Formats: sequence, C-alpha cells, structure tokens
Amino acid sequence: MVVWQVYSWRLPRRPLLCVYMSSSIIELRNVSKTYSTAAGDFTALINVNMTINAGEFLGVVGKSGAGKSTLLNMINGVDQLTSGEVIVNAGNENISIHKMSEDERAFWRGRKMGVVYQSFQLLPMLTLVENITLPMDLSDNFKPRESKERAMQLLQLMELEEHANKLPAFISGGQQQRVAIARALANDPPILVADEPTGSLDSITADHIFEVFEHLVNDQGKTIVMVTHDVSLMNRFSRSLTIADGELLSEAEPDSKSDKRRKK
Repeated sequence: MVVWQVYSWRLPRRPLLCVYMSSSIIELRNVSKTYSTAAGDFTALINVNMTINAGEFLGVVGKSGAGKSTLLNMINGVDQLTSGEVIVNAGNENISIHKMSEDERAFWRGRKMGVVYQSFQLLPMLTLVENITLPMDLSDNFKPRESKERAMQLLQLMELEEHANKLPAFISGGQQQRVAIARALANDPPILVADEPTGSLDSITADHIFEVFEHLVNDQGKTIVMVTHDVSLMNRFSRSLTIADGELLSEAEPDSKSDKRRKK
C-alpha cells in the first residue's frame, strides 16, 4: 500500500494574489432549476441562496436525488438555470456567468475552475499525461513544453509519475481519481468543484483524496466546493450545508425542514 506524504507537497503554481476567508468568490441568488421530462416538469432546485467564500472548503451534503449535482452544474455554468443568478468575483468586477455565451463560460471555466467528477471522465484514448495537458493546451495558458512539465509535476505529486504513459484503463479507480484531480489543477484554478469524488472509492483511498483537498485549501489557498451523500464527512469541511428535495437547508437545522415535509 502506498503511503502518501500529502503535507510535504508543494504544488507547482503561478504566483497568486492573497485571498481572505471573508471575501465572497461565488454567490447564488434565488437559483431554481426545472427539467422537462416525459412524465412532466421536475424541479431539481428551489430558490437556492448561498455564498462561497474564497479559501474555504465547503461541503454540501444530501441524499441521492437531493439536487447536489444540479447545484454544482449551476455553479460551474455547465447547465442553464431556470431562474435566478450565479455571480462570480472576477477581479475588479462581478460577473453573472449565465449571462455569458456558452463559449465565454467555457473559457472562464477553463481558467478559473477545476471540475472533479465522480466518474473521473478521463479520455480513454489519451495517456494520463495527455489527459492532464489537454486543458492547458485548450486554454492556451501554458506553452506546450511547460504544459508537459507541469503535467509530469502534478503526476509526481500524485505519486503516479511512473504511470504517465499508460491509458486510464490500465490503472485503478483510486489512481484514476487522482489523475482527475491533477487534471482539474492543470490550469492552477482558484476554485475546484467536486461531485462525489470519494463515493466509489474504498475508505483508505477516499481518506487520502480528502487529505489532498484539505492540503489544497490549507496550504495552497484553493476554494473547494464538494458535494457528498456521506454525512460522516460533515465535520471535515470548514463549512457544511445540507440539501434536501432541491432546497438548501440552514447549517443549524439539517433535518427540521425534511421533518416538516413528512408531517404534511
């Protein structure tokens, strides 16, 4: 078994401006999302209001179908909202990301936000190092030689450099998740969003992944938003919220609203 030296890491990155926990980096204002299905309309999010602060590790906890993944897709702009607004702090101005064009959102996301998926979503025909260099090449954020060097550094930090030229199918699920995190970090984004990144992993690997995230927040100043169904993880976040039936519940009363619904 590989024992990770997580807290000895020093991620390669460009100089960053100082951030403060009190500064808002993303704000959701009355965000709702309704999907049209063959069985009728289904509302996945209902008037969600939340603020994500720079430099925090925010956890959103909820059961399957509670709206967790939809919430992340609103934050990263992958899906269109039905109503409301998602405001991001972009230097000297606030920008409503859903008012951007699709190309503008993709460009913003490529430079400012890393996404970690539960299913990894590595491209099967590319090697591990190619999977990591791809977002750098698409955003033109690094020169080709720099992107290869950075990808190898990230693989080394994930203790996977000896597998750099393998295809994803030839490594384990836990290793694929580490590659997915390395890919999310490729362009050195200030924000990471993670959709159930430990849900399909064994407990030891899941704990190591969590240590990676804690390191990125505490030592690298990243902002991470992670959704999970595992309530036992709530005390490991710097702040946690609960989502149920598309509604975001207060931190102080995670079960009260669900109880009221059952009584109706």
